[in-house]
Amino acid sequence: MNATLVDSHSTREAPLVSPDADLLLKVDGLSKSFPGVKALEDVSFDLKTGEVHCLIGENGAGKSTLVKTLAGVQSADTGTIAIDGQIVHFDGPTDAIDAGIACIFQELSVVPGLTVAENIHLGDEPGRWGLFATKEAETSAQRLLDEIGFSTLKVSRLCGDLSPAQKQAVMIAKALRQNARIIIMDEPTSPLEESEVRQLFEIIEKLKNAGKGIIYVSHKMREIDELGDRVTVFKDGRLVATVPRGEATADDLVRMMVGRTLSALFPERIAAPGDVVLECKGLTGGVICDVTLEVRQGEILGIAGLVGSGRTELLQSLFGADHVSSGEVLVDGKTIKANSIFSAIDAGIAMVPEERRASGIISILAVEENMSIVWDQYQNQRSNDLSRSDALQEMVDLLAIKTPSLAQPISALSGGNQQKVVLSKWLLMSTRILLLDEPTRGVDVGAKREIYEIINDLATKGLAVILVSSELPELLGLTDRMLVMNGGCVVGELPGSASEEDVIAMSLLHAT
Repeated sequence: MNATLVDSHSTREAPLVSPDADLLLKVDGLSKSFPGVKALEDVSFDLKTGEVHCLIGENGAGKSTLVKTLAGVQSADTGTIAIDGQIVHFDGPTDAIDAGIACIFQELSVVPGLTVAENIHLGDEPGRWGLFATKEAETSAQRLLDEIGFSTLKVSRLCGDLSPAQKQAVMIAKALRQNARIIIMDEPTSPLEESEVRQLFEIIEKLKNAGKGIIYVSHKMREIDELGDRVTVFKDGRLVATVPRGEATADDLVRMMVGRTLSALFPERIAAPGDVVLECKGLTGGVICDVTLEVRQGEILGIAGLVGSGRTELLQSLFGADHVSSGEVLVDGKTIKANSIFSAIDAGIAMVPEERRASGIISILAVEENMSIVWDQYQNQRSNDLSRSDALQEMVDLLAIKTPSLAQPISALSGGNQQKVVLSKWLLMSTRILLLDEPTRGVDVGAKREIYEIINDLATKGLAVILVSSELPELLGLTDRMLVMNGGCVVGELPGSASEEDVIAMSLLHAT
C-alpha cells in the first residue's frame, strides 16, 4: 500500500502545508499515549534536504516513539506528518518506505542466510516468472555499494558472515534501493569500532551531498557535535529545544536532558585502595602478550587503548573465556585454574561483557530469569541467605531497576535497566572482582550517571573493579589509575588525573 496524501481528518487530498522547498519533512503537534504513559506530547519537528538532524534525550524521552511513528511502525493519536509539504498517513512500515522513509534500527535487520545482493533487494526482487534474477541483483547491489564507498564488499557473501559495519552498509544500500530520501539511523555506531565509525561518517557525508535528510539518534556527545547540523532535545515526551550547530555546548545539551552538566555526571571519587586482590603475571594468549597487572580492594583500574589494542581480550582472559597459553591469574595470592570460567566465578571474579544483547542477557527470558541465572547454579557463592524472591527484589531496589515486575521480558527494558540487570546477577553472588567492558555502551546520559554511581559505590564498599571504555571522559572521570595497551601489551600506566592527550599519546606507543 502506498502512503496516501490525506487531510488530518479525512481521506481527501491535502494542500501544501509549507512553501519551503528545502523542507523534506514536517511534523506538527504529534502526540502519542500508551496506558499510563504520555510518550509524545504536542511535538513539532522538521528535517531539511541535505541535513543531519540529531535527536537526543534519555531513554523514555520520546525519541523512539517519534522514530517508530515516522517509520510507520505505530500511529500517532493526534498531529500530522508532511513530506514535501503534503500531509501523509501511514498504515504500516510499507507506506513509510513508499513515501521515501527508511529506518536503520540499532539491531540491524539483515537476513543472515541471504547474500548481500539478496538482502539489498529483499521485498523488491528482480526476476521473471517467479525466478530471482541473480546477476541483475548483484550488478544493482554493487552499484549501490560503490556509491557509499563499500566497493570491496562482495555482493555474493552471506550477510551472516559480515561485520556490523558491513551489515550497516547493506542496510544503507537497501535504503537507497528503496529511493529513500529520509534516512533514520538509531544509535548506528554502537556496534562499530573507531575506524568503522569514521567510515560511517564518510557515508553520511555522501548521503548529505546527495540531498538526503538524515535523522540521527545517539547518546554520544562527540558524534552529535561532529555530525549534527541541528540537534533536537527530548525530555519526558516533550521537545525541549532545537539548536543549530555551534549554538549549544555539550554541557548545555546534557543540562537540557537531565538537569546537570556533563562534568557533574561523575560522582566524587575518594579512593582508599586496600590489599591486592587480583593479579596476573606474564599472561599470554591470542592477541595478549606478557601482561602483568594488579588491582587492589576498593580500586577502579582503567584499561585504555585504541580499538584492537587487546583491552576486551585481556578481560576475557582474566575471566577464563579466552584461551591463554602461559602466565597465571591469582586471587588473594592463589593461582586459579587457567581457561576456566567456572574457576573464575568460584574465585569471585565476575564480568559484564561489551555486547550486552549478544552476551549479557537472554532477550527471550524475563527479568527474573536473567537476574537469577548465576544464583540458580552457584548456591555456595551466593552473597546472602535471603530467599530467591527476596534477594531479587532487594537487588531491584538497590540498583533502582525500573521494571513493572520481575516477570517483565527483559527485552522491554531500556538499555540502562538491562545493564543494571546484568550487574545484578553478579552482585547477588560473592563477587570480589568486577570486570566491566564498555558498561555504558548504548545507554542514555541519565542512566550513565546511575551506572557511574553504582560502580563508584561498589568500589567504595571494597570491590576491585577493572574498567574498559572507549570513552576517555568515562575513564578519566571514574578510575584511580589506568593501564594503556597497544598490540596486546601494556605500554604504560597513567594516574586517573591524566589528560585525554596523555592517554592518546601513550596509546600510540609500542611495547619495547
